[in-house]
Amino acid sequence: MPDPQREQPQPVRSRPDRPDRPGEHREAAALLAAGIARARSGTGGLVLLRGATGTGRTSVLEAAAADAAAQGVRVLRARCAPGYAAGPFAAVHQLLDSVVEFEKPDPAADEREQAALLRRILYAHADETPMLLAVDDVHLADGPSYRWLVEAARHVGRLPLPVLLAVTERSQYDIDPPAPGFTHTLSPALVDTHTLAPLTADSAARLVAAEHPDAPPEWITACARAGAGSPLLLRALLDDLGAALPAVGRHRPSGEASTLTPYPPLPETSAALYPGSYPAAVHWWLDSAGPATAEVARVLAVLEEGRGGGSTEEPGGEPEEPGRGTTEEPAGSAPGGAGLLAEVAGADPARVAGWLTAMTGLGVLRPGPDGHPRYAHPLLRDAVLTGVPDARRRAVHRAAAEAMLHRGAPTGAVAWQLLLSGPVGAPWAPAVLRDATALALRDGRSGQAVVLLRRALEEPLPEDHRQRILTELGSLECAGRDPSAGMTRLTEALRLHGTPQNRVRAAVALGTALAGRGRTQAAVEVLRTVDGQLSGHPDLGAALQTASALLSDQDQTVRQDVYRCLSDTAEHSPELVGPAARALLVRYAATAALTSADDAMRQVRALLAEPAHPLTEPFLLGTAAAVAQWADELDEADRLVDRGLAGQRPDLLHPMHAALLNTRADIAAARGEYALLPAERPAPAAGPSNVHAATLIALVETGRAEEARRLADGFDLREAPDNWELNRFLYARGVQRAAAGDTAGALLDFLECGRRQTARDVVSPVVTPWRSAAAECRLALGSPREALALAEEELRLARVWNTPRTVGRSLRVLGTITGGRRGLRLAEEAVGLLTDAPAAAQGELAAALLAQGRQLTAAGERARARECLRTAALKAERLGAVRLRTLAEAALREGGARRAATVRTGSGSLTASELRIARLAADGRTNAEIADLLHLARRTVETHLTSTYKKLGIRRRAELGQALAGD
Repeated sequence: MPDPQREQPQPVRSRPDRPDRPGEHREAAALLAAGIARARSGTGGLVLLRGATGTGRTSVLEAAAADAAAQGVRVLRARCAPGYAAGPFAAVHQLLDSVVEFEKPDPAADEREQAALLRRILYAHADETPMLLAVDDVHLADGPSYRWLVEAARHVGRLPLPVLLAVTERSQYDIDPPAPGFTHTLSPALVDTHTLAPLTADSAARLVAAEHPDAPPEWITACARAGAGSPLLLRALLDDLGAALPAVGRHRPSGEASTLTPYPPLPETSAALYPGSYPAAVHWWLDSAGPATAEVARVLAVLEEGRGGGSTEEPGGEPEEPGRGTTEEPAGSAPGGAGLLAEVAGADPARVAGWLTAMTGLGVLRPGPDGHPRYAHPLLRDAVLTGVPDARRRAVHRAAAEAMLHRGAPTGAVAWQLLLSGPVGAPWAPAVLRDATALALRDGRSGQAVVLLRRALEEPLPEDHRQRILTELGSLECAGRDPSAGMTRLTEALRLHGTPQNRVRAAVALGTALAGRGRTQAAVEVLRTVDGQLSGHPDLGAALQTASALLSDQDQTVRQDVYRCLSDTAEHSPELVGPAARALLVRYAATAALTSADDAMRQVRALLAEPAHPLTEPFLLGTAAAVAQWADELDEADRLVDRGLAGQRPDLLHPMHAALLNTRADIAAARGEYALLPAERPAPAAGPSNVHAATLIALVETGRAEEARRLADGFDLREAPDNWELNRFLYARGVQRAAAGDTAGALLDFLECGRRQTARDVVSPVVTPWRSAAAECRLALGSPREALALAEEELRLARVWNTPRTVGRSLRVLGTITGGRRGLRLAEEAVGLLTDAPAAAQGELAAALLAQGRQLTAAGERARARECLRTAALKAERLGAVRLRTLAEAALREGGARRAATVRTGSGSLTASELRIARLAADGRTNAEIADLLHLARRTVETHLTSTYKKLGIRRRAELGQALAGD
C-alpha cells in the first residue's frame, strides 16, 4: 500500500477500459484547449484551474498536455509537492530540465538575477515553437519559483509570446485560513480561471455504471456516495473493488447473458479493500488539508462512530441512543454540531462551521437524521479513522462526553459517548450512566439499561454505590437473558458492606432470584443471615421477614417452617411483627379457612392505615390486594395492585412484582373478563405459572378448545417445580380436561391439586375450588356418594369465608349433585345470592342460572327453565364466556325451546372487556396505548375492537364515540 505521507496518488491516466472524463471536467478542458489554440497562434496567456483536493485538477491538466503535444506544442511540466525544494527555483528547474540541458544560475546570485536568466532561457525556446507550461499544485511551489511563475504570468499576458501558462491550485475550505491565491496580485484581465466542481450524484453513478454495468442500483449509489464527489476517491475505490471483484460484470459483450455472481454489499470498513488505494487516497486528502483540518475530520469520524455510524440513507435503521429523551439538544451540543466538534478538536468554532458547510457542498458529508453533517458513507468514515489508535478514540469520546455534559446535552447522548470512552474516573460519569439507565428503563429498554450499568461498574465507585449498581444490574440480568451472570452480581453485591437499606435490597433480589430457580431454602437462608446482621433496624428486619414468608410459598416444607416461626413471633413478641408480616398472617388464615372475608378485610384495612416503611410497603400492598380479590372487593384490589406496581422498580428483583401481576390476572378471571388475560400462550418457562393457569382457563371459557389442549399438554409436570403455581395449573388442567370430556383425567388433576393444597394448609375454596370440581367429576363417573361428601365439605368451608362467589358456587354444585326438590332449592338459593352480589360474581351467576334451568327442566317447569337458560346464555355472551353460552343454548334445545337466546346488539351486547377497550379507543387512545394501559397484547386489543365494530354495526374507529353515546 502506498504511503500517503510520501507519495501522492497518481493522476488518472487515459485508458481504453475506463469511461470518458466526467462532465464536470469538460468546461475546464475546453478552456485549456482554447488557450493552447491561442498559444499556437502566437498569443499566450494564463489559465488557472482551481478546485478541492481530488476533484481532478491534475487529470484535466495532464489530458490538456497530451492534447497539446499531439498538436505539436512543446509541453514543459512541473509538479510541485509538499516539502520538495532541492533549492531555489526548484519548480522552474523542473520546467526547463525537460527542454535541454542548460546552465543553472549561480545559487549565490541575487534572486532577481536568477529569475531574469531563467526567463531569458524560456523566451529563447518560446521563439522556436509554441509552448505549454503545465504547473500542477502551484500552491506547493518553493518561494522563488512561485514568485517567478507569477511574474511570468504577467509577461505572458502582456507580451505576444506563444506560451500558455496553465497552473492548478488547491482551493478548499480548511480549518487553517488559506494563504493568498496565485492570482492575488494579478489583474483579472490576465487570467482565465475555472473552478472544478465536485462530481454530482448522477455523474458519479454513471462513472460506476460504465465500469460495472451489471451492478444493482443500490450498489452503484453506495459507491457514488463513498466517492464523496471526488473523482480521485471514486477512482481509487473502483480500483480496489475491481481487484476484489474480478468476475463481476466488466464490459461483457453486448447481448450476452450475465451469469456472474451477485454483487456483495459495499464494505463499511477499509480493511475489506485491496490493495488499499481508497484509504491511501483518503489519507492523502487529509494530509493535503493540513493537521488542523485532519484533526477535525478524524474527531468527527470518531463521534459519528460513537453514534452508531449508520449510513444516512436509512435513518430508521440506526441504533437509538441509551435513554435518549425527546427534548432537542442545545445548540452545538450534538456530536455532529460545530460547537462540540470545535471544542473537542481544539479548533476555531467559526472555521469548523464553515468547514462542515463546505464539505457538505462537496459531497464528503451529508445531513444525518438529526440534521447534523455526517460522512457520506460509513466506508469513507472508516477510511478517515484508519490508523487512529483506540486510545485516541476513547480520549475523544471522553472529551465529547464532558463537553456535552457542560453544554447541557441530553443525558442519553452523554452516556452514549461514555459507553465508548473507557473509565473516566470522575464522579459525574457514573451519575450520568445511572440517569441514562433510569430513562432507558422508563422507556422499556432493559437491554440498554444492562449495557449502561455494566459500563458504570468500570468506574471507580464507593462501596455502597457499587453495591447498588450490582444489585440493579444483577436484577436486570436475572430477569433477562443472562441469569447466571445476574446471580453472580447479586452474590457479589451482598458481600459488600454498603448501607443497611442497600444490603436489604440486595438480599431480597438474591432471594427472589434463588426462589425463582427452585432454591427456596437457600433464598430463605440468605434473608435470615442478613436479618441477623442488622440489629437495631427493626423495619429492615421486618422487610426481610416478610420477604422470607412470601418466597417460602414456593416450597411446601419451607413454607410451614417460616409461617410457624412467624406465628410464634406474632403471638409472643407482636412488637417484632410489622404490618406487612401481619397481613401475610391474615392471608394465611384466609387460605386455611380460619377467618371470614369481612374479618380479613377489616384487619387488612387497619394494617393499611398504619405507617409503613418504604421497604415493607410493597409487601403490604400486594398481600392486601390478594385478600381483597378473594373477598370480591375487586375495585379495591385493583387500586392496591396499581399502587403496588407503581412503587415497583424495574431494575430491582422483588417477589411482590410477580405476586401483583398474578393478582391482576386473578381479578380479571374473577370478573369473567377472560379477554383481559393473555391472548397468546405465555413464553415457555421451567414450569407452569399462575399466568399459564389463568390463560388455560380463559381459553376453555372462550371456546378455544384446541389452543387450550396444546397449552395443557405443553408441560411435563414431573419436571415442574413443586410450588403453589403447579397446584393452580393442575386445577386449570382439570377444567380443560373436563370441558374436553376427559372426566377421569380431570378428576385425577383435581384430587392431586387438593392433596397438594391441603398439605400446604390451603383448604379454603377461595383459591382453588377443587372439591366442587372433583364432585362434578365423581357424579359424572357414577359415584354420587363421594361427590356429595366433597360438595358438602366445600360448602362448609365456603361459608367460613362467606362471599357470594364462593358460597354461590358451592350451593350450585351441591344442588346439582343432590337433585330433586332440595337440589332445586339449593340452585335457587345460589341464584338469589349471586344476583345481589357484586360484578365479581357474574360468571358464577351465569353458571348458577344454567344449573337452575337444567333442574327446572328436569322438574317439568319448562317455561321457567327457558327463562333461566336464556338469561344464562345472555350473561355468558356479555362476559365472552363461549363455553357457558354453548351449554345454555344446548340446554334450551334439550328443553324443547324453539329458538336459542336472542343475540343482543349495541353496547349492551359488548363484553365488559370490549366495552372498556371501546371507551378507551373512543377517547382517542391508540391500540398500543390501550395495550400498555390494560397490560394486554396489542393483538388482543385489535381482536376486541373488530368484534366491537361488528356488534355495534360500524366500520371505523371514528364511529365508536357516536355508537356508544347513542346506546
